[in-house]
Amino acid sequence: MKKTAKRLLGGVVLAVGGMGAVAFLGRRRAAREARNEERERGLDRWARPGMSVTFRGELMPGRQRAERTFQVAELLPSGRVRLDGVTGEHTESEFEHPR
Repeated sequence: MKKTAKRLLGGVVLAVGGMGAVAFLGRRRAAREARNEERERGLDRWARPGMSVTFRGELMPGRQRAERTFQVAELLPSGRVRLDGVTGEHTESEFEHPR
């Protein structure tokens, strides 16, 4: 194969590879934007402000269910919550699943 033909073929390969990479990244960006939009709207949140949540019994042994139940005051962007009457931030795994 001649030198010019090799260069031309190499350029075509690079161009096609670049177009494939751009298409791939475009799809990833669109999927990421869809997830971000869903998060912003709060459709898939496990808790909402005003909702009652109950700590698991293992975290507060010796207390009745009513003593382990608190209201969600604020939902943080990280997915954690702040509760009325309890200090700190808490994750979903610290609570019983709603019935």
